[in-house]
Amino acid sequence: QVQLEESGGGSVQAGGSLRLACGASTYPDYSTVCMYWFRQAPGKEREQVARITYDHSTTYADSVKGRFTISRDNAKNILYLQMNSLQPEDTAMYYCAASGHTYDSSCLGDPNYWGQGTQVTVSS
Repeated sequence: QVQLEESGGGSVQAGGSLRLACGASTYPDYSTVCMYWFRQAPGKEREQVARITYDHSTTYADSVKGRFTISRDNAKNILYLQMNSLQPEDTAMYYCAASGHTYDSSCLGDPNYWGQGTQVTVSS
């Protein structure tokens, strides 16, 4: 059973940084699948923040371009999200997600597996 576990959330002031991590130790196909970061703020729809292909191609939401960086360590089965210049509007629950399809270069499909989420709160 695939389990994703996020960590690294917390409370920071505007302009600060956080690095989220997502462990996928139970996913043997981790290195061959698309990985995603989503977020959901209270009263808002879930938003895809960033995604990364198995060969490290990345895509970002316009709202985070230039501030957030997604990366993956395929040797350790860990996904990261480095978040800089955080703003109050970045406050949300952040979720790690994984595809169930190997060697997909587009990553346009919906993820198959989800973590429980980690809270990020940015104060002004």
